[in-house]
Order: sequence, then structure tokens, then C-alpha cells
Amino acid sequence: MSKGKFALGAIVGAFIGAVAGLLTAPKTGKETREDLYRKADKLKTEADKKTKEAVEMADNVKNDVKAKADELKNRTENAVEGAKSGFNKPLKK
Repeated sequence: MSKGKFALGAIVGAFIGAVAGLLTAPKTGKETREDLYRKADKLKTEADKKTKEAVEMADNVKNDVKAKADELKNRTENAVEGAKSGFNKPLKK
């Protein structure tokens, strides 16, 4: 989660820095608005990309966990069946 928080902080920081830079730049209002729209669109695109990467990473983790859980379930079932068959065998005298 630390990487995710850092990335979010970097995006927010970049956005705030861009807005501050645009608002203090000696441009007309129209030029400033156009710059803001461009920067906002770029940040949205970057955020969408990061979101897709996070979703893919979460899917990979989910699939890994599911595979390990299935393996553990199978091993447990085999152990239980082995214990049952061993328990049901008659004792040798």
C-alpha cells in the first residue's frame, strides 16, 4: 500500500504544483483555462493508467491466492481421506 499512497501523493502534488504554476503565470484567462484543461486531461489519463495497473496487480494477487487456497484445500482433503482410510483399517494383532 505504501507505493499506492506515494503514487497518489505524487499525482496530487503534481496537480497542485501545475495549478499553482498556471495561476501565477503571466497569461490571459483563456490561455490559463486551456492549460488547466490540458493538464487536467493529462493527469486523468495518468490516473486511469495507474488505476488499470493497480487492478491488474490486484487480479494477479487474487489469482495467486486462489491457486494456493485450492492447492491447500486439495492437500487437506487428501490428508483427511488418508486419515479416514487409516482409521477404518482393522487393527492387526
